[in-house]
Amino acid sequence: MSPRRAVPPSAAALGSAAQVRREALRRDALRTGRSRLLIAGAVFAAAFTVVAGRATQLALAETGQHAPTAQSDAAAVEAPVSRAEIVDRNGVVLATSLPTASLYADTRQVPDPRESARRLATALPDADPALLAEKLASGRSFVWLHRNLTPHQQYEINRLGIPGLSFRRAERRVYPQGPLAAHVLGMTDIDGHGIAGVEGFFDDRLRTTHAPLALSIDIRVQSMLRDGLARAMAEFGGIGAAGLVLDARDGELLALVSLPDFDPNAPSDSPVDSLFNRVTKGVYEMGSTFKLFTAAMALDSGTVNMASGYDASEPIRVARFTIRDFHGENRWLSVPEIIVHSSNIGAAKMALDVGTRTQREYLGRLGLLAKASLELPEIGSPLVPDRWRDINTMTISFGHGIAVTPLQVAVGVAALVNDGATRPATLLRTDRAPDAGRRVVSERTSRQIRDLMRLVVEHGTGRNAAVPGYLVGGKTGTAEKQDGRRYRRDARLASFVGAFPLDDPRFVVLAMIDEPKGRKHTLGFATGGWVAAPVVGEVIRQLATLYGIAPDPALLDRDAVGGGTRLASY
Repeated sequence: MSPRRAVPPSAAALGSAAQVRREALRRDALRTGRSRLLIAGAVFAAAFTVVAGRATQLALAETGQHAPTAQSDAAAVEAPVSRAEIVDRNGVVLATSLPTASLYADTRQVPDPRESARRLATALPDADPALLAEKLASGRSFVWLHRNLTPHQQYEINRLGIPGLSFRRAERRVYPQGPLAAHVLGMTDIDGHGIAGVEGFFDDRLRTTHAPLALSIDIRVQSMLRDGLARAMAEFGGIGAAGLVLDARDGELLALVSLPDFDPNAPSDSPVDSLFNRVTKGVYEMGSTFKLFTAAMALDSGTVNMASGYDASEPIRVARFTIRDFHGENRWLSVPEIIVHSSNIGAAKMALDVGTRTQREYLGRLGLLAKASLELPEIGSPLVPDRWRDINTMTISFGHGIAVTPLQVAVGVAALVNDGATRPATLLRTDRAPDAGRRVVSERTSRQIRDLMRLVVEHGTGRNAAVPGYLVGGKTGTAEKQDGRRYRRDARLASFVGAFPLDDPRFVVLAMIDEPKGRKHTLGFATGGWVAAPVVGEVIRQLATLYGIAPDPALLDRDAVGGGTRLASY
């Protein structure tokens, strides 16, 4: 039987076999890939574990090695606390905090301090390359390089790519009104702590409470007063000025200005004397404004009445002192005439009749013998005689021999015109009704003082403070400045304190110019009536418009024909 021949596989069978082989190869490749991935993952995991362990070891060693440095720098890197805003009585922002960045370095990581400082100075034009190099070479783990960077500066420093430099989020205190309320607001230091003004007095409150701090200041009134004082200071060549607007009903200060002032955004750019608050810290002999207090104590104590008077025809000589009038009437003067003509002789004799003990008692009641109460750190202490003799009693009657702050004078006058009750001044807005205050003189005496103040503006030294249609009253003050044990006749303080409307007193306005010089249009005089009274009059005119106090038509008509106001007519 012949052997059988092998039958060759069909094409279909061959194709199926090839497919099986390809599938087997694919499965083998997948198994091989998974194995390699697992091996690679294990290797990387082991490597990361080693790196992490080493990093932890180095960190622990670094902490132990540099513990003192880290501890000493802890305060410098303390997270900033957001500081509350300060706003005026109408919600206008006076102080706020804006986010910023500050630059610091771990100098151990800086490769070349000198070269790094040179490059860094290109992004910080105001920086000193030598000082930067010194800091970067200090070897410290933390050192501040620049505070409060601008976004552009931060971007440029980032572009430099210098190792060891880092940024920290911070805040910068910003005062949108610039110098307008500088002596009220004060300032903060570079770390955001209040060091002057309201910022200093309320530092804890501003750092721990996020609600805005609402002040009694009306920034519109502040601007009016500052402009008026600045013009007078420039016109009369004064070296400084001070002023305030006080609500006589509740003691709220609507404005407080001291010139020269400073920009709290950059206080280091201002002269040192511009940081001095003349309203609350400066103490001055306020001159004839004190005659209001002398008349009040004499009337209230029953020593005199409005019909009383004194012989002012001759100067008073006491030991080596001589008391005379600036422009003497040289005759007998009634109490109203003593105030209207600002007679030193009449005031001195009136004070002698009141007596030293009673004078001190009344001045104490009026808050003129102790530091004023106000929410500022900058409060001056009055200067009073060590031994209060008759000569002191006489000179104090017209504002010499005692030095107080302008704030104290305004608070005292507010008590005299506001039915005789005193209330402490405040820089905080109060939404409650004013309290009864503490009585210092009777209501009758208060009405009489308002009468006298009105006469000063209508017929006396304060005529330049008159505002047509309004019952404005006040008192001028001109005092020679003391230089050691003598007075300088060429250096004066010119002031005026006014109140309006006198039929229902609401505002007390005070203006003072330091060392004004006489001008041709003032006939060479630089007294309170010429220099300070116009400032008060203009502020009162603007206040009336701002607060909607309409003029009295009857007063407008009477002023137009040059009429006068009789005593106790309102």
